Amino acid sequence: MSEGAAQPVERQLPTEEARDLFALVRELIQREIAPHAAAEEESGHFPRELFTLLSESGLLGLPYDSEFGGGDQPYEVYLQVLEELAAARLTVGLGVSVHSLACHGLAGYGTKEQQAEHLPDMLGGGLLGAYCLSEPSSGSDAASLRTKAVRDGDDWIITGTKAWITHGGIADFYTVLARTGGEGARGVTAFLVPGDAEGLEAAAPEKKMGMKGSPTAQLHFDGVRVPDARRIGDEGQGFAIALSALDSGRLGIAACAIGVAQAALAEALRYATERRQFGRPIADFQGLRFMLADMATQIEAGRALYLAAARLRDAGRPFSKEAAMAKLLCTDTAMKVTTDAVQVLGGYGYTADFPVERYMREAKVLQIVEGTNQIQRMVIARHLAGPEAR
Repeated sequence: MSEGAAQPVERQLPTEEARDLFALVRELIQREIAPHAAAEEESGHFPRELFTLLSESGLLGLPYDSEFGGGDQPYEVYLQVLEELAAARLTVGLGVSVHSLACHGLAGYGTKEQQAEHLPDMLGGGLLGAYCLSEPSSGSDAASLRTKAVRDGDDWIITGTKAWITHGGIADFYTVLARTGGEGARGVTAFLVPGDAEGLEAAAPEKKMGMKGSPTAQLHFDGVRVPDARRIGDEGQGFAIALSALDSGRLGIAACAIGVAQAALAEALRYATERRQFGRPIADFQGLRFMLADMATQIEAGRALYLAAARLRDAGRPFSKEAAMAKLLCTDTAMKVTTDAVQVLGGYGYTADFPVERYMREAKVLQIVEGTNQIQRMVIARHLAGPEAR
């Protein structure tokens, strides 16, 4: 059975400009994304041409400054756009979130000269970015990364391997965290590396249970030479840049998770009102009605939490704890809601003829990326009770 985008969500948007933006997003989803989502995910096709269109439409730089080609949109609006895109196809929503994450370091910590040189193409010039923090031996323990950058005159020579890189091998630029000093967080520096840099090679994409259209691959840096002019921030500031990016990125993951959950609920509702058993729609049976009610309530709670965190960010207030809470709750909600949607459809839900089995497979990865949900609990507890005693 073919699928469409999830039923439109009634949104309270802050400006008329934001309302016009959502009209554009929904029209683009109906025309360019939803009709192809199932077939392209099944075949593993990454829609590179679609990301070019998103860039041309101003949707790859929404939360950034218009001075450099961004959309000047608050996170409250940007995240709801991500939710809509992810509801139509997670490969697209998460891809936009990852691209935004890759732009964060230069937009927040780059010099004016760097921003003027690179950001216009990154935000609206058709380029696609990726973010390189994780390694085969360091995921959540990012301060222990081993990829090294050694100074050589006015250049840096980067050597090492990055792992689990979304858009690995197809991105036009990578924000790369590498060790330039001693052990621990203070020895890490950020760099902007071109996708076609000599000595940079991507391994074969990982074979994943979901998001098959989104390439995830290891990247090997074999003496990649990067000018010091592409160093982001100060030497040793990379870990702080990474943490700042992840706080915002976790909100992107939260929004994408609610999008997937919303799509699953829409499909479950459609099926429950059309499927008849014992002479009436199965939506008439109380056990199933209560399941649908719980699914909808969990989605609304997750959406409210990520929007509350976004408004803190927009107001310039601390939001790290709230970002971790939103990522935790929203991704757990996506896993629960998509699993329940499969149950609502019964045997049909377990087949690839209906999209809910894909939503369930996709929801799982959201509990893992950008800090597992166990790490989110550690972050939240640290804010509440202080660091652990050693």
